[in-house]
Amino acid sequence: MLKVYSPFTLEQIGEYPLIAMESIDGIISEAYYLFENRSEWLKPHERKAILQRCAKIMESRIDELTKIAANEGGKPYSDSKVEVLRAINGVEIAAESIGELKGGEIPMGLTPASEGRMAFTQREPIGVVASISAFNHPLNLIVHQVITAVAAGCPVIVKPAPTTPMSCEALVNILAEAGLPKGWCQMVICENDVAERLITDARINYFSFIGSAKVGWYLRSKLSPGTRCALEHGGAAPVIVEPDANFEEMIPSLLKGGFYHAGQVCVSVQRVFAHESICADVANQIADGAKQLKVGDPLSPETEVGPLILPKEVDRVEEWVNEAVTKGGKILTGGKRITDSTYEPTVILNPSDDALVSTKEVFGPVVCIYSYSDIEQAFDRANGLEVSFQAAVFTKNIDTALRAVKRLNGTAVMVNDHTAFRVDWMPFGGAKASGLGLGGIHHSMEEMTNEKMMVIKSPVL
Repeated sequence: MLKVYSPFTLEQIGEYPLIAMESIDGIISEAYYLFENRSEWLKPHERKAILQRCAKIMESRIDELTKIAANEGGKPYSDSKVEVLRAINGVEIAAESIGELKGGEIPMGLTPASEGRMAFTQREPIGVVASISAFNHPLNLIVHQVITAVAAGCPVIVKPAPTTPMSCEALVNILAEAGLPKGWCQMVICENDVAERLITDARINYFSFIGSAKVGWYLRSKLSPGTRCALEHGGAAPVIVEPDANFEEMIPSLLKGGFYHAGQVCVSVQRVFAHESICADVANQIADGAKQLKVGDPLSPETEVGPLILPKEVDRVEEWVNEAVTKGGKILTGGKRITDSTYEPTVILNPSDDALVSTKEVFGPVVCIYSYSDIEQAFDRANGLEVSFQAAVFTKNIDTALRAVKRLNGTAVMVNDHTAFRVDWMPFGGAKASGLGLGGIHHSMEEMTNEKMMVIKSPVL
């Protein structure tokens, strides 16, 4: 049995039977039959209607879904409610995007050999999708990995994070209530060896993974030939702050981007490079703001920073912060655990570039501030890691902003906004060690389809 615990109180809140190895073949077979039997395919208008009903049901249960997500994942209630609203919007976007899954005309007659022909493409479901998800957005990530598959016409098998299966279960049940036929979306709770057996099966056509780079790249190496995949890992998001930055707008933005969900976000603000003329001021203002953040029960409406997902993560963050101090970093605020499940919002000034907080994704409530004298030096330091996801620059100078966009390694560079900004219709994904492929509702749907071409030869053409 899998036991689910509140990350804040550490009390058990759920229990699930584990899928045995001998059962996984039947689960895959059910999904694969639906894909292979074209008469069983859901028509576009059927998929759209199901998703529209799904969104309506979710709208009627916002408070219930919010409490589930906050209780199992530890994200404060107010932020969990925003996640639920985003998830509903994601379902609506997917329903509307079904009509955008289309091909186009391929020109013929451009050579003598192509005369007398016309050609066009259309998009078809890629096949069975297997999704493995993460804990930090327990409902919205499932929307991005499950709803997109349903919208694209693919049967989907989803394994939620073992710490947060309850939001996934709620969404799968809502899909069934909305009319999704049996077998089109199956949730599996299983051990890692069973999950590996699932995603490496030759009948899996697409693999969607959100989680650690170590696990994601390993699983990719084990995929069956022909299985496409998208991997979304983490980063150590860099921010460049120039002397002309608007502090009044920037400081609240960096506080939100750094301490949202206790820093447990793959594009959380982690490394802030501030020009030497303003570095102390930037660091002190962020530290002053971090001191005011209320840490506590995620179900309390006053809480701004909740727990880390597991006590061992508190232990790890504590070890990394202590190491940063031994390597020259100065703690401006925080630096201590509060309970077994919570850690103080922490700001560290000038930890060494080889400290763990400078080289690895902290995934905790820690923001590091570094001083620089030349912006090119700041770019080089920001780009010096194997990860590459979202980055940011704060400046009023358009030339500096464009220069930063060009120089910073990242799949997205935010200008005068924090690195954790995201809307669900934009492309989202990491480069280098941070991932492979693109997320975002429409982009995922495109990746979960194949383009098929028809060429017609006729004497009348």
